[in-house]
Amino acid sequence: MSSVGRLVTRSTTLLVCDIQERFRPLIQNFPAVVHSSKTLISCAKELQIPIIATEQYSKGLGTTVPELDIRAQTNHVFEKKQFSMLTPEVRDVLFGSGRTPKSVVLVGIEAHVCVQQTALDLREHGIDVHIVADGVSSQRLSDRIMAIERMRQSGVFVTTTESAVFELMRSADHSSFKTLSMLFHNWPPECGLPPVSPAPNS
Repeated sequence: MSSVGRLVTRSTTLLVCDIQERFRPLIQNFPAVVHSSKTLISCAKELQIPIIATEQYSKGLGTTVPELDIRAQTNHVFEKKQFSMLTPEVRDVLFGSGRTPKSVVLVGIEAHVCVQQTALDLREHGIDVHIVADGVSSQRLSDRIMAIERMRQSGVFVTTTESAVFELMRSADHSSFKTLSMLFHNWPPECGLPPVSPAPNS
């Protein structure tokens, strides 16, 4: 039976890809990406899920946006110039800690470049990838939509911020349910994705 892509706290890692200041005026629905990422970082901290973040050529593109306060959330923030997040430093943390994840939740920019190449690299390592549709974007909506479809074709699971958080908890009996459900009391910024078309003959 093929994997159905269940997210389990003890075997999941959160990857935050290049959510940097210089991209702010350029990326479609950037506030939604920041909101999604901030929510998932809060969830990861509450559930003790490892967080790894990268910054693409920060000298030119700036560091991670201050809303995420990323260096207070994780010690694993890495500079990169290659597009995929899987630099040697990230690989050492991801695969060399004795806790290689079964699943990765992935947010960031740009969806059709760094995020997509990260997802494909992870799939080649046999890791389930959960791309957060409201937590990734590009400068052009067409690139974002096609990137999500391209990743789906390669076996990536497509989810949303709220769906991922509640799947990690599984039950209202979870000890963190009250804390994490509070993250969704305010309506998030518009994420800009069109409605999903119904399947044929549905």
